[in-house]
Amino acid sequence: MELLTGLGLATAAGLNAYIPLLALGLRSRFTDLITLPPGWAWLENGWVLTIVAGLLVIEVIADKIPALDSVNDTVQTFVRPTAGGIVFGSGTAAQTPAVTDPGAFAQSGQWIPVVLGVLVALAVSLTKSAARPAANVATAGVAAPVLSTVEDGLSIGLVFLAILIPIVVLVVVVALAWLGFRILRRRKRRAATG
Repeated sequence: MELLTGLGLATAAGLNAYIPLLALGLRSRFTDLITLPPGWAWLENGWVLTIVAGLLVIEVIADKIPALDSVNDTVQTFVRPTAGGIVFGSGTAAQTPAVTDPGAFAQSGQWIPVVLGVLVALAVSLTKSAARPAANVATAGVAAPVLSTVEDGLSIGLVFLAILIPIVVLVVVVALAWLGFRILRRRKRRAATG
């Protein structure tokens, strides 16, 4: 389940680095839906949330202006994978311990979720960065705001889906357990009366 959450968040970060960061931080700070591990608790800090929200506004505006969107994509090629590693790592409850022994840290596997997040977000970001200039040329720039809005919407949708998957699975498991209990109880009654 954590893998699906991490993949969804990292994919969202590949489209827009700041949406999943802001969503995780806000949900952890103001709800009980997400509890970030201690090594990732800085994501819910007020200053961090303010900075990420400001960067999100800049990203949303810059990504909708033809030509500027390509420059933004170039800059974001470094930001999106970083955000992908952060949200995958924090979304899968990876810890960020102090590394006193690099060999032990490498063997622990705690770096794997972060690297997976970086790779997923990088693949999505590079795909986006490669497609956008072609779309701008083919449509004389008309596609930039449309594609950007669709990408932002997809990023938001992926974040909500990634966060809600564990909740939906829990509800389904509880419902199935309740249904199974009811069926067993009904069978016992029939067996006792029959």
